Amino acid sequence: MIESMNLAILVGSLLIAVAVFTSLFSTRFGAPLLLVFLILGLIAGEDGLGIRFDNGRVAYFIGSIALAIILFESGFETKLSSFRTAALPALTLATAGVLITAGIVGLSAWLFFRWTWVQSFLLGTIVASTDAAAVFFLLRVGGISLRDRVRSSLEVESGSNDPMAIFLTIALVGVASAASVSAESEAVLSLVRSFFIQIGLGTIFGLVGGYVIVRIVNRVELEPALYPIVVLAMALALFAATGMLQASGFLAVYVAGLICGNAHLKQILALRRFLQGMSWLAQIAMFLTLGLLATPTAFGDVLVPALLTAFVLIFLARPIAVWLCLAPFGFSRNETAFVAWVGLRGAVSILLAILPMIGGVPHGQAMFNVAFIVVLCSLVLQGWTIGPVARWLRLVVPARYGPVDRIELELPGKGDHEVVAYRVGAESAVGRGRRIPRWARPSLILRHGRSLRYETAGPLEIGDQVYIVTATENVRLLDQLFARPAESADDSALFGDFVLAPNARMADLAAVYGFVLPREAETQTAAGLLKSALDGNIEEGDRVACGPVDLIVRRLNDDDEVAEVGLALERREGPRKLPLFQNRREIMEYLRERRIRKTAARAAALAAAVTTLPVEDEGEGQKGR
Repeated sequence: MIESMNLAILVGSLLIAVAVFTSLFSTRFGAPLLLVFLILGLIAGEDGLGIRFDNGRVAYFIGSIALAIILFESGFETKLSSFRTAALPALTLATAGVLITAGIVGLSAWLFFRWTWVQSFLLGTIVASTDAAAVFFLLRVGGISLRDRVRSSLEVESGSNDPMAIFLTIALVGVASAASVSAESEAVLSLVRSFFIQIGLGTIFGLVGGYVIVRIVNRVELEPALYPIVVLAMALALFAATGMLQASGFLAVYVAGLICGNAHLKQILALRRFLQGMSWLAQIAMFLTLGLLATPTAFGDVLVPALLTAFVLIFLARPIAVWLCLAPFGFSRNETAFVAWVGLRGAVSILLAILPMIGGVPHGQAMFNVAFIVVLCSLVLQGWTIGPVARWLRLVVPARYGPVDRIELELPGKGDHEVVAYRVGAESAVGRGRRIPRWARPSLILRHGRSLRYETAGPLEIGDQVYIVTATENVRLLDQLFARPAESADDSALFGDFVLAPNARMADLAAVYGFVLPREAETQTAAGLLKSALDGNIEEGDRVACGPVDLIVRRLNDDDEVAEVGLALERREGPRKLPLFQNRREIMEYLRERRIRKTAARAAALAAAVTTLPVEDEGEGQKGR
């Protein structure tokens, strides 16, 4: 027994270590790292190196704990401002979007597999949700800089739609396992009732649990190394207790993570690093376990219909669901298309596909195999192309500055100041001789192993490590001083040739550059025109064409108001105009124009009919009288 235990520890630890080192391969070749983890599990499995693992209950247990950790860390890393920005569209995608996607995929599964309606829609719910681990990894680690609203919508959706899919899958497994039609109808009614209970109580328990975690951490004095452990333990306890009370534990831990990550917590920097490491470990463990559970030699029986299901999901179900959900919120066609494309399926879908097997649902093994193939197609096709698609749709926001070599240190208490340490790089503004503002003067400088005071150190040198105590809101400004240049085109091409004050009058600009303004724009300022043209959804780098020039949002202040306007004399190529994914405003304009055209056509037809009426000859009329 001891030998088998040691063998299991040896194999597990080696698999995790190899999975970590494959990140070098993923970074070099652009492969989605989670796909590499999944393939590594397949290689180590029964059809590869011969490791036999077929216990679905153990796999679901491991996957559930891993997913709870991932969701807590996802909520912890989500800023409350981002949640407020994207709450309505993201939650619409997480609820109505999941239902629409499940319905379309379920219909296709009924056509391709000829299963019962319940079994078909069960497969639809299994693959309906996007994967938080895959989306968060590709957006945060992949180096893609997107508009805040698009990025926030994707992150909040991926973190909040798993509970919906999990609830629907568990409920439909119960319906599919029912012994009779009457039992099925009772299960459907129970599904409707329990939906509101699970989602409502899950949200409430998450809010209360997050508040309790924050209060306990801030009031109890512990060894610094114990704070991350107790936070994760309380988060998992919340997950389990909420599930025991018949509510959604996954939703509860996500909401609790959102509360904790946006509160003042002791040792929050150490906690953030610990949770990031645990999230990576959870992703590796979940993908490896699910890869080991799969048997690729059994995929042949369902390969063709599974590929057709993946095609329907990627190219029909997800785009239709995203378009219907985002149309009322003013997303542009390109933004809607990108959100539709970043609908990655991952370990959650495979994890949910275990439930029909252990629940005794007919075709349960086939559902697992189909879900596995769909996930592989999604990670390969969508995961490998997110960057190119974002650039093709011209949704990548230009970075104002590049990477920063920064270290964060924590001050005791809950003050609004931070200690940050920067290493002076040769290409940074400071390294090129830029003076540090008075409010940012260092408290300590490390140079060649010696500690120096700022007053006696002289000018900063390349390689110095600089420690600065500053207000939290100033850290972003310091990043710009110590950052390397952004790896993009020159500043003038991205943000304009000239800088204008936000209150510059458009009438004066039109007079200088000789173009005609629409009447409603003559009295507007440059900032006002940008705000009205962009429907208030403003981010740095946004452009609005105005005659022969472009107005550009160069900088926003802390209230997200335009603080600097750029003027570009050379017109930059505008965004691509897709023929699909019109939003509510475009649909209403189209309907209004169509109504105007119909009215004009009817008026023209009436005028033509009047001109063709026979006119009585005046002379003949007098003669008759």
